[in-house]
Amino acid sequence: MPAVVTVRDLTKTYRFHQQGAGVLGALKSVVRRRYETRLAVDRISFTVERGEFLGLLGPNGAGKTTTLKMLCGLLHPTSGELNVLGRIPARRERDHLRRISMVMGQKSMLWWDVPAMDSLLLHKDMYGMSDKDFRDSLAELAELLGVTDLLAVQVRKTSLGERMRLELLAALLHRPELLFLDEPTIGLDAEAKARVRGFLATLNRERGTTIVLTSHDMGDIEALCQRIVVIEQGRIAYDGAR
Repeated sequence: MPAVVTVRDLTKTYRFHQQGAGVLGALKSVVRRRYETRLAVDRISFTVERGEFLGLLGPNGAGKTTTLKMLCGLLHPTSGELNVLGRIPARRERDHLRRISMVMGQKSMLWWDVPAMDSLLLHKDMYGMSDKDFRDSLAELAELLGVTDLLAVQVRKTSLGERMRLELLAALLHRPELLFLDEPTIGLDAEAKARVRGFLATLNRERGTTIVLTSHDMGDIEALCQRIVVIEQGRIAYDGAR
């Protein structure tokens, strides 16, 4: 069976101009710009097998989130080969997007000032779910995540832990095969972390959902990941068992 994710010599560089401080610096940058190229990801290669729970580790600025965004198609690689579920992610094909999902711990998919259900109904329409599929998926996930009583509550009135569980519900409502998680437990207390970890372990074990996780919390890695890939300064420093 082919790998769910195949990455070969994947590279990402950013080109940006430098600008001095103040009005004078801004004017000088208009007349004569100085550019700098920064290497964020440097020829990395790895695969992710179906049903695997992979941890992507490394210090801040190592290239983890950049890699994750390329896997989702949010960023275009500068060079190299990238295949996710048999597709090129950057093309953002509709049928491919139905098979993946992403949760970023510091960014929300839910509207802040309305109940979570309003956002979930929007997701239903976005993914073309039937009424039955929506009801069944919603009931199952809400029970597993313990958020049934929160669906009619304005998102801004929920706690950080409750909000993260609602974010996971929204991301998984359309039953994706592949889930990308970027720091999903950041800022959560011990109890909230335990609930999120327990749910993700169940999702991976019982649904067979393939999961790629980035986290600075080693508790997440120890509890969930069978294998880790360590990225340092844009390159892979380790790939193997936890």
